[in-house]
Amino acid sequence: MTLYINDNALMCKIFATTLQDEEQDWFHTLPPRSIRNFSEISLVFSKEYSFYRSIKKKSDHLFSMKNDPNESLHTYVKRFKVKKAKIVGCDNSIVCLAFRMGLLVDHPLSKELIMGENLSLENFYALVERHSLWEEEKRS
Repeated sequence: MTLYINDNALMCKIFATTLQDEEQDWFHTLPPRSIRNFSEISLVFSKEYSFYRSIKKKSDHLFSMKNDPNESLHTYVKRFKVKKAKIVGCDNSIVCLAFRMGLLVDHPLSKELIMGENLSLENFYALVERHSLWEEEKRS
């Protein structure tokens, strides 16, 4: 990292590649364009992982997540990802199942997720993101 001390963008990208598991999940919950330089990412990361440590949660904690009828899919996804990021070693099939079970029963995405039972987590999130964008466009 010291070789790239003068290139903030590159240092941030390299930093992101050094993260694993829970830290990698946490990194992907950061809002886009919320970090402007390496000093900020260092500070945010230090706050999250040095003196602020939450009690470790288990996979079954995700099943307590429910999509509120007045909540957009986008907001539910965001809340879900934040909660998921705090669970170390969570099995992807449990993530998908917990998310699906938290959705409103009559939500169109719920039916589509049931049909795509063997989706990878990446494909699962891509499908959810497409529905979220579609829902946002429909509202505006």
